[in-house]
Amino acid sequence: MQQRLAGMLRFLWTLAASFLILIPVSLCRAETPAADQDVKPDLMEMSVEELMRVEVATVFGASKFEQQVTEAPASVSIVSADDIRKYGYRTLADALRSVRGIYVTYDRNYNYLGVRGFDRPGDLNTRVLLLVDGHRINDNIFESAPIGTEFPVDVELIDRIEVIRGPSSSLYGTNAFFGVVNVITKRPGALDGVQLATAAGSFETWNGRASFGKELGNGLGILLSGSVMQSEGADRLYYSEFDNDGSGGTARHADGDQNYQLLAKLSYRDFSLTGVLASREKRIPTASFDTVFDTTQTRTTDGHGFLDLKYAHSFDSDTELTARAFYDSYRYDGSYLYDRTEPDAPPSFVLNKDQAWGNWWGGELQVTRTFFDRHKVTAGVEHRSNSRQHQRNYDADPFFEYLDDKRSSANWALYLQDEIRISDSLILSAGLRHDRYQSFGGTTNPRLALIYRPLEGTVFKLLYGQAFRAPGAFEYYYSDGGQTTKANPALKPEQIRTYEMVYEQYFLKQYRSSLSGFYYRINDLISQRIDDGDGLIQFANVEDVEARGGELELEGTWDGGLKGRLSYTYQRATDADTGAVLSNSPRHLAKFNLVLPLLRDRLFLGFEEQYQSSRISLAGNRTGAAYLSNATLSCRTALPGLELSLSGYNLFDYRYRDPGAAEHVQDMIRQDGRSFRAKLDYRF
Repeated sequence: MQQRLAGMLRFLWTLAASFLILIPVSLCRAETPAADQDVKPDLMEMSVEELMRVEVATVFGASKFEQQVTEAPASVSIVSADDIRKYGYRTLADALRSVRGIYVTYDRNYNYLGVRGFDRPGDLNTRVLLLVDGHRINDNIFESAPIGTEFPVDVELIDRIEVIRGPSSSLYGTNAFFGVVNVITKRPGALDGVQLATAAGSFETWNGRASFGKELGNGLGILLSGSVMQSEGADRLYYSEFDNDGSGGTARHADGDQNYQLLAKLSYRDFSLTGVLASREKRIPTASFDTVFDTTQTRTTDGHGFLDLKYAHSFDSDTELTARAFYDSYRYDGSYLYDRTEPDAPPSFVLNKDQAWGNWWGGELQVTRTFFDRHKVTAGVEHRSNSRQHQRNYDADPFFEYLDDKRSSANWALYLQDEIRISDSLILSAGLRHDRYQSFGGTTNPRLALIYRPLEGTVFKLLYGQAFRAPGAFEYYYSDGGQTTKANPALKPEQIRTYEMVYEQYFLKQYRSSLSGFYYRINDLISQRIDDGDGLIQFANVEDVEARGGELELEGTWDGGLKGRLSYTYQRATDADTGAVLSNSPRHLAKFNLVLPLLRDRLFLGFEEQYQSSRISLAGNRTGAAYLSNATLSCRTALPGLELSLSGYNLFDYRYRDPGAAEHVQDMIRQDGRSFRAKLDYRF
């Protein structure tokens, strides 16, 4: 209780101190305008129209065409490249953790995304659709969205991240359950030459990247980049659950992480070709799935690759055609060391290999046309052929095979959306998509949005959406021969219906506020369960869920690079039948972000404070609240093209834990304490 109170006081003190810094700096800037700038008029002398005049960001992923976020049929957040740099985000998970209503769980192997109170232990990021430049990244085995070090694109190559809340199956089909994360990479001209970057940090971590980007004229552009990362991870990790097995409960050198990421983009007029190849290997210190504790042999490797050819052409101001063809591959290789020693026999350790390979190809054709200046209609057709869905599990020595499941499948979809401008201040957006699967048949999902703008800068949105998530090959067919997991081919899709109200207010070009309330209900939720008969883990349609909550956000941006953001989320997600609160579901989230220019255009301090209330573990215990403070000092040096930054994460070394999943002996898993990173970028 004392730790919780101390943490809350520290959070409130930091928040108050940050505002005290923000106010005098803002006043100082207002009182001493530069000689070459216009003095802003007194607010009392400004008209309502002048007060409400706004500058609004744009989003592509909400409707599959570029539009202002105030007209998008969803609640949208944007994380910019400037945010990534000035807050020192190392991974996509870091960046998403800063967004209102989102939290991240880490089990020392993968990062899992929680949205609006939902992130069940053991889920594999299947209920958020992850896109890179509109290309689907979720694989065809686990249907998982990689957001940690296994994300296939270096975060330094991201131009912006679009977080689109709410069901979007009306445009994207499966996985767009709670929302869509669309990562838009930088254009070749954004680099305009060669860029070299290196970083070193805690846990013997280092990164290196070499990139080249250039617009070559006549519509031709090229971007090439290669990145590598290696980390020893935490040298020693203590888990009391293993205190009596001879190891003293300490896993040594068992937390290492390494990856490489390759990106190539070629654009010529209306054509663009993107290629990505990435691989990541992670040691697992938690002895999940009843493996041997304190070993470096248990690890997973994930590989992602794709080619995406896109053609986008505007025939006139009213008609746009987009066509794309793609090919993807995914590889998973898990090595798990088991103790198979029989009573009164010599020690016997067996390395179990758990593997998966996925290949798929397909295409999409979309036409967007405006009719009568009032109807913006988007129609499309999409096809995906899963040419390989191969899962295998075996013991290496002595060899024994438990699973060798080879399958293929296909699905197609048709979608239609109409954005109707009923009047200059009222928009109705209606969308519908039908998906057809070989495994379970068809499903049709709508989305409706009524958007009202009574004044410039004032927006009200009423939103309704329905989405589905198709079971993945892993959930359907995986079985390791009675060791830990068994298949369930009788699974059916889960469904969600969401109702949401949003009020957004823009003020004086630099201020924005957002207030929203939401309610959703999930039917036929696919969850991990342990069969009481045999003790094996199995996926099943076992429960219904309902949740309600609200989100508040205030944001300000000023000239010179000063900006701040404050958000609070209340959420309550429960089992619809019993009323019990879901595991790993925090009731409260509070976040504060501030970028403070210390020397104009040269030196910036990026600071963020994040609070997360306690969560319930699978065993019914409380994790305790988490208070994280991160800061990044970034500097543009006197040497042209050279930038330096120093970041500190969890500055107060707060000890907190995330809930474990069914495969863990640990009910809760301790997270990293204080860490640092120094980074250097050089462009020429």
